[in-house]
Amino acid sequence: MGIMDFIKGGVKELAIARPDEAKENWVYKHPDQTIPMKAQLTVDQDEIAMFFKDGQYVGSFSAGRHTLDSSNIPFLGQLIDKFTGGNVFIAEVFWVNTREHASIKFGTSIGDIPDPQTGLRVRLMVHGEFSAKVFDPLKFVVGLVGQRMVANDQFIGWFKSQVQKTIKDHIAELIVKQNWPIMKVSSGAYTEEIEEFTIGAVRKHIESYGVEIVRFGDFTISMDQADKERLDKLVERAAYINMAGGMAGYQQLAQAEMMMGAAEGMKKGGGGGGLEGAGIGMGFAMAGQMAQGFGQAQAPRPAAPAAAPAEAAMSKDQIMGMLKQLGELKTAGILTDAEFDAKKKELLAKL
Repeated sequence: MGIMDFIKGGVKELAIARPDEAKENWVYKHPDQTIPMKAQLTVDQDEIAMFFKDGQYVGSFSAGRHTLDSSNIPFLGQLIDKFTGGNVFIAEVFWVNTREHASIKFGTSIGDIPDPQTGLRVRLMVHGEFSAKVFDPLKFVVGLVGQRMVANDQFIGWFKSQVQKTIKDHIAELIVKQNWPIMKVSSGAYTEEIEEFTIGAVRKHIESYGVEIVRFGDFTISMDQADKERLDKLVERAAYINMAGGMAGYQQLAQAEMMMGAAEGMKKGGGGGGLEGAGIGMGFAMAGQMAQGFGQAQAPRPAAPAAAPAEAAMSKDQIMGMLKQLGELKTAGILTDAEFDAKKKELLAKL
């Protein structure tokens, strides 16, 4: 062995620090339990070094460069190996990173939540990112990671599952208690309130591990696409009913929409300009009829009203579609039983 090899080996043996390739690990364990007396221990600004002997915690060092000497560091006296003449410490050394770890992704289903606006049960999902920080290194090592050589992915997966479980339970609880419309929840109208409530709830469940959730980054609540379409349709119909002044106006509007839909179908599949014009004409005629109906509803009624024009004939499919819509409106609480029965009877008579 050359003199330079000896010097390099001695310097390496006396300098103890977390290697660069392990800087991103939440916890790093020194691979050798034998540490020379007066070795130089380096602890970075964002970490703490912890010493254990025979499974018991004996002390720690904060940021800085420390000369390991039992004469001025009392707890090191417990680590001296007497068989080496007091020149070696026997200890397990762990570096715990105490900075805020960002961009931890999560995602989970919240479950089926009743929408207070329509009565529908809607499946919600939540996903995003959060940051976490170790505030009690001893609880973290002993309670979650364990006294072993460990990589981040060996405990972060389980840790995330605990966070997701808490998020799922408490978001559902908050939405139901506050009676928030699901459309507003998924649009982000209550994101700030939900984040604040959820962070408080998660902290209570995981603080026993010495870790806290600091903040959320991207935080998105969404709903199943099929549920979104159903909810959009019901909310739109409810708005139409209010706009039309009741079910009579809504029925005219629905008939106009069906006629416009039929016109569009004829336009796409008719194969001729005349047919296209006729289809569009039918749609606009029905829309005009609906508008005229609104105008008549607002004007004073004459003493002897003229006979109303015959309603446009509806196909069986159109009638069945109207019945389905009425059923959904009744389920959502927009129609009373009496209104539903009356309209159902009227539509069935047209079959």
